[in-house]
Amino acid sequence: MTGRREQVLDAAIDLLGRKGVRALTHRAVDESAGMPQGSTSNYFRTRDALLEGMVNRLAVRDVHDWEKFADLRPEGREALVEALAGFTRFATGPDRTRSSARYALFVEASAVPALGKLIGSARAGLVEWGASMLDLAGSRNPAADAVVVTDYLDGVILHQLTVPDPDFDPTSGIRAVLRALA
Repeated sequence: MTGRREQVLDAAIDLLGRKGVRALTHRAVDESAGMPQGSTSNYFRTRDALLEGMVNRLAVRDVHDWEKFADLRPEGREALVEALAGFTRFATGPDRTRSSARYALFVEASAVPALGKLIGSARAGLVEWGASMLDLAGSRNPAADAVVVTDYLDGVILHQLTVPDPDFDPTSGIRAVLRALA
């Protein structure tokens, strides 16, 4: 069950992903969430607080979504390839709006240092989690490999969001990266 605070954050993420950073105002989030005017500012007094809340909400939702694709912990390289490819297709297809919001937040972090620190912390957790999966897949250096894989997937997703390829299939690229790291 989603509470009102999460409802506000989900509406803000959706708004940012659909309309961009200029459209992200407290009033617009209230309207998008179907809540009375002032609701967003009750939870997030400043724009920076709203942005930080969005980063935290994205991290929670990403872990939840990843679990759907990874069956929690894929064992073996090919199972990991399939899980990562499924997640990437989801991020660039049905979850395109949320992915677009994430990249807008990345750019915004260049001007808001606290946001950059928060994104860095969320990324570190993701990399650590990815390292444990790469270890199961036979990586000799899971911590370093997780950084490479995370960076690669960020790039693949960004490119598919900005210059969509109708025949997009990330599987072979992910397989090649994991093979090169093995």
